[in-house]
Amino acid sequence: MLARISSFFLLPLFLCNVLNAQTLDSTYAEKLGYPKGARVVILHVDDVGMSFDSNEGAINAMTEGVATSCSVMMPCSWVPAFVHYYKKHPKLDVGLHLTLTSEWSGYRWGPLSGKSSTPGLVDKEGDLWSSVEDVVKHSNADEVEKEIRAQLDRARTMGLEPTHLDSHMGTLFATPEFLKRYIKVGIENHIPVMLPAGHASLIKVTNHMQEVQMAQIRILGKMLWDAKLPVLDDLHNESYNWEIPKDLQSDDLEIQEYKTKKYIEGIHTIKPGLTMMIMHCTATTEVFPFISGSGPLRRGDMLAMMDPEFKAAIIREGIILTTWREVMERRASVN
Repeated sequence: MLARISSFFLLPLFLCNVLNAQTLDSTYAEKLGYPKGARVVILHVDDVGMSFDSNEGAINAMTEGVATSCSVMMPCSWVPAFVHYYKKHPKLDVGLHLTLTSEWSGYRWGPLSGKSSTPGLVDKEGDLWSSVEDVVKHSNADEVEKEIRAQLDRARTMGLEPTHLDSHMGTLFATPEFLKRYIKVGIENHIPVMLPAGHASLIKVTNHMQEVQMAQIRILGKMLWDAKLPVLDDLHNESYNWEIPKDLQSDDLEIQEYKTKKYIEGIHTIKPGLTMMIMHCTATTEVFPFISGSGPLRRGDMLAMMDPEFKAAIIREGIILTTWREVMERRASVN
């Protein structure tokens, strides 16, 4: 499912006024030591651990393709298999796709914090709510924080120290209080947090954001930076809308060609700075349609990452690929 920023909000005006007095004189990429004007990109695979197919797709995209990072949905049933793989390949860049929703109708999961501990997070079946709106309606920030801490604890118990945190379906961006807890957990644990808080040129258009909202998001970005954490300049979050035409869905070569073209067009739009580009690489089997109808789209993401044409385009465009691990190391070395 699309990991997206679902909504933004207004912080207190006095905070906005503080940042409006400042200017964006450099990108976060430059502050991390990259050349001025450099376009630095994290090619990021969401939804790892959601299914066997999701694991295989992410592994293919990162080991045989150009994807550089991924994040894991800790409440899902195929997490152990991926973590066991990760332990044999510890240089992989693996974060937590903090999960507060369970959106598929026949393939679901519940909170790691437990139904009795966070009753507002679960529906009548005892699973996480299927929509962001229901999480906002029924739960609260205390429950949200308890669950994301439970997911982090599970990861560490399994031997996975995450390189970053991000948000499945953008749920942690749905209210100011949710976002506050997300950032709080990241800062307290000194783990980078996915937040596009620089120029945010792409996500501003995608989410129809006003400049006043952008100013407020930049305040939060400065908070993360001051806590010695790296910060994104922008987020490319359009790939889940690039659905494969039905007449192409039965042919891998056509799926690959279609999706590769879309990704090449996508990197053309990326501005200077540190940008995370989201995708959902999946090695779909005959089982995946029983989970979701998004299989061709997700398979296309995987095939595009493995396409030499896309790799050539990245080189041609002068894109610098990086990981959350690398940018965290860079942040540790600058004031």
